[in-house]
Order: sequence, then C-alpha cells, then structure tokens
Amino acid sequence: MTDRSTQMALIGAGPVGLGMAKALLEHKIPYEELEADDDLGGNWYHGVYETVHIISSRKTTEYADYPMPEHYPDFPSRQQMLDYLRDYAEKFGLPKHIQFHTKVVMALPLADGKWELELATGEKRIYKGLIVCNGHHWDKRFPNYPGKFEGQRIHSKDYRSPAQLAGKRVLVIGGGNSACDIAAEAARVGKTSRLSVRRGYWFLPKTFFGIPSAEMMKPWFPVWAQRLMIGLLLRITVGKYSQYGFPEPDHKIFEAHPTINSELLYYVKHGRIQARPDIARFEGKTVYFVDGQSEEFDLIVCATGYHVSFPFLPPGLVPVKGSIAKLYGGCVLAEYKNLYIIGTSQLRYGFGPVVTPGMDLMARMMLAQDQMELPIGLVMKESGVRLPTTHLIDPHAALRSIQRGKRLLPLLLWKEKKLRKKLAAPATTPPVYPAKPATNPRVEVF
Repeated sequence: MTDRSTQMALIGAGPVGLGMAKALLEHKIPYEELEADDDLGGNWYHGVYETVHIISSRKTTEYADYPMPEHYPDFPSRQQMLDYLRDYAEKFGLPKHIQFHTKVVMALPLADGKWELELATGEKRIYKGLIVCNGHHWDKRFPNYPGKFEGQRIHSKDYRSPAQLAGKRVLVIGGGNSACDIAAEAARVGKTSRLSVRRGYWFLPKTFFGIPSAEMMKPWFPVWAQRLMIGLLLRITVGKYSQYGFPEPDHKIFEAHPTINSELLYYVKHGRIQARPDIARFEGKTVYFVDGQSEEFDLIVCATGYHVSFPFLPPGLVPVKGSIAKLYGGCVLAEYKNLYIIGTSQLRYGFGPVVTPGMDLMARMMLAQDQMELPIGLVMKESGVRLPTTHLIDPHAALRSIQRGKRLLPLLLWKEKKLRKKLAAPATTPPVYPAKPATNPRVEVF
C-alpha cells in the first residue's frame, strides 16, 4: 500500500480533467492525474470518428483563459481539437503531473475521509481524496428489440471511418448528433442510408446567417426569447420536419439536447437519406418498423447514447437516475468527504467557457472542505441546495451559478460550524464498505 494521503487523485485527462488540473495547480492543491490511456484528450483521443468536427463553435468551446488559434475554422476537426488540448496542457505545465497507462479499477472510501485506490496492475494507493473526471461518452447503451439481426450491428462509439459504411445498406438508430453525422456519411458512401427515430427532434443547422448557432445565444437573451427566435428561423429556413418524413418534436427547444447538423435534411431532400420510425422487430437481415414497412440492411449503427457510470466505485455509491447523477451542486455527495464527481452534466454547447471558472470553484470548494469536519455535500444539503432534475445545462445559467457559488462559500463555512453542534456523531460517520468489491483489471473505464 503506497501512502499518497497528502495528494488528491484526479481520474481522467480529457478536457474537463485538464481544466481541473490547471485549477489545482493554481490553488496549490497537490494532486496526481491518473489516465488509463496512453495520451491525453479523453473522448477526442479515443472515442470519436476520424471525420468528426465539433458541433459547438470554436468560440463556445475554447477554454475561457486559452483561446483557440485564430486560423482555426468555426468548427474545428478532431485533430485540431487534439492539438489544441495538447497545447493547452503544455502551456500550463500539466503533462508532468499525468500518469498514463494508469487505470483505476477500484476506489473505496475510508473511515477517516481518505480514499483507497487499486490500479489494474494490482498496486494500491491511499489518497487524500478523489476527483472523478472520467467522462460520460463511453459506457455504450444499446436498444433492445425482438428478434435477432443477422447483419453487423455496432454502437456509434465503434464507428471510426466511412470505410465501415462503404457500399452497405445502413440503418442508423437515433436522432442525436452522432446519428445524423453517420447517416450523412452513409448517404455519401453507402448503398442506402436510413435513420430510425422514436420521437421528434429539433434539428438545427450549424449556422444562421453565417454565424454559428451557438454564438447567437447571448447571455442577456432569455431562454424563452431564444426559443422564439430559433423557432421562427427554423420555420422560415427549414419548414416543418414532417415535410422531411420526421415526426414533429414533442418538447420545447432545449428541453432535450438539440441536434446540430446541416447535412441531414439536405440529404433527405436529395433522397440519399430516408426517415424511418421506431423498430418493431428483427428477422434475419430484415428490419420491420412500427408503421408496417420493412427493409433489408447490412449494417445497423446504434447511436443510442451512453450510461452514466463509475465502474471503479462501489455500486450505488453515486445515485444515478437515467442520465442524471444525483449530486449536490452537480459534484458532491452528502455522505462523503473529498469525493468530487465532475462532468456528468451536458452543456447546450461547448465546454470551454464554463470549465475554467467551474474548475476554479471546485478547487475553492476543496480548500473550504479542508476547513470543515463535515462533508461539504452535507452542508449544501442542509443549506437547501437541491439535487439536479436534468443533466442538460444552460451555459449562461451555469456561469451565474458559479459566480453565486463563489460568493456563498464563506456562508457554507459558517453553516458547517453550526451543523457540527446540531448533528449527532453517527450522522457524520461515512458509510464504510467492509467487504471490498471484486476488481477486474480488464474493466472498461472510458
């Protein structure tokens, strides 16, 4: 057992993990960053297809304190994003703190507030605390339909290049960003391209009037006005989705994550993509749809999202309902000290503007926790902070919450002193796992 109890363990070296590392350095909080892969970048390194470009714009994705190069296009490519993240890490001296090929397969809370970690190599370490930035685009979710499909079936996470689609009859399940990107790729190189959706989606073009869609959402522009403006623009430029064979959305814009794609409806009107409803069943290579249509396919791509999961933590330690991790302030539990789960929410556009101030607040919370005997999550709970009801975040509202959180930290310290006297000792003792869960060195953690 290696004692690292003066340091925090930071899991993950993706965009959020790197932003967290920078904040830790700035606040002089000792840490080690543990990355299972052989390079930094997270999903941009290991989880996206070769031809992908960001759906948010350059200006709404770049870190607030490190702009992307001016020569970058409005929608940078995967390689440009990787280059940018590597430049960011070098600029702030982050790589020397990253331990690559270091997979955490178990993390257990200890009675004294510290955390015991076990690595895939079998090595065990004790850390002061645990910061989890393992992302939420890796634990693949597959749909379940009657029958058996005898062609090839993959998840969108397994899609890498158009060569996988070339000459094939392709069915993509889902209406999100990856689904529409892959359906458009199949329209170019596949024999046929079909898109199966169960409900209506808001399909937004990447630009309006030459301006990236995300950049039209100004901080002073209330959400109701944003909906009104976008709805009007869509009606003028796109028309009704039913004219393209898709169901109309059954929800307001931004109540679910909109799909940003300028190619889907273009290829539908050219006959290269055809809309299909939900699937009724499989039979051989034939797919039967709920409207009675049927068609044969060679390849099905399930762009059906991901589970929010933490396989290195004891089951149930972090409550998850659907896509929502039930954490106070979106990051802490009431039962444990020195555990911070970061990045489970999804912004309406790029990560950059919120990550820098958000990670600064997280570092300040860690310093405040050092002055408390009770878990800061418990103090937040007793102060009236509510659990999240959605995983979708308005970036402008998030920035306002971050500023409010910085102002309220001194009040939390005052509240904690009062709670110490109020709460009985058993209430402050964290749950301990006497029987350690079995570990699997081959467990997928990203």
